[in-house]
Amino acid sequence: MLTSLELCAGAGGQALGLHWAGFCPVLLIDQDKHACQTLNLNNQAAQLGWGQIHQGCIRELLKQANFGALSLFMGVDLLAAGVPCPPFSIAGQQQGAQDDRDLFPVVLDWVAAVQPKAVLLENVPGLLTAKFAAYRDDLDRRFRTLGYTTYWQVLQASDFGVPQLRPRVLLVALQQPYAAAFTWPTATVAPATVGEVLMDLMAERGWAGAQAWSLGANAIAPTLVGGSKKHGGPDLGPTRAKQAWQKLGVNGHRLADEAPAADFVGDRLGYEAMPYLTVRMAARLQGFPDWWQFSGRKTPAYRQVGNALPPPVAQAVGLKLAQALAIGTAIEAEPTWSGLTQTA
Repeated sequence: MLTSLELCAGAGGQALGLHWAGFCPVLLIDQDKHACQTLNLNNQAAQLGWGQIHQGCIRELLKQANFGALSLFMGVDLLAAGVPCPPFSIAGQQQGAQDDRDLFPVVLDWVAAVQPKAVLLENVPGLLTAKFAAYRDDLDRRFRTLGYTTYWQVLQASDFGVPQLRPRVLLVALQQPYAAAFTWPTATVAPATVGEVLMDLMAERGWAGAQAWSLGANAIAPTLVGGSKKHGGPDLGPTRAKQAWQKLGVNGHRLADEAPAADFVGDRLGYEAMPYLTVRMAARLQGFPDWWQFSGRKTPAYRQVGNALPPPVAQAVGLKLAQALAIGTAIEAEPTWSGLTQTA
């Protein structure tokens, strides 16, 4: 398999998708203990064969001269990162480089240190607004200085079978000759509706209304939000998001510990009569397989789900990166004929 190093790895949505595309991480780093426990739990349970999983701040780890030997990771095929979104999110103050959570410069320092063949970074669509044009230009300039060609794209998760309206900004940077061979993935499969995806989970405790609910939940989900630690508990986001969930017959004011009981009946009109999602349901809507386990209680578990890059999106981009690396490697291996002379 190709090798990868992942920063801000979270619960492993990006790592899992890249694994499906043929990348095996030699190192994953995240500062959240629950996320690291999730990575360890699944790595062991599924025998994924992933390398080191380290809890810590990528800024501080890079400063520590005794943090292993970065030379061990020199020339890794891919460096990937789920860079924190709050500095660029339209739901926040959009302070960009002035926000101390902006880790793009730190990721670039890691790129300079390990010199991967390819880089994959993901963030929110707010990063592509005119407000951050100068910021993006500076990132492009810094990557060029390090010897990389950059590509920007917005990918919609629903184009890759994820039953959710979830646009993400992807930044790919590659060295030559790999850069010349890279193309973005295109839509692969239409998503199912929320009702189709969650019917069996809603019915697993015998709820008699599951079938009718499934027929009414006849569209894809809005973007899963609520992953921020500023939230007091797990819910499906602000008022506008809750209203979108209500149209699908889901009460977005909190998450449940389990599916509706056999005798579930809302005791009032409106959203109170609607079922809640569980963490497992939210994870399925995010594109995680059902065997993927999340460490921690409901609140930290849902934060991990809400912050994740859907694995099918990461897989689609990962396959294109693997293809570019293979083509570029073949070009490098071609013999050169300059300097040879023909003999009689």
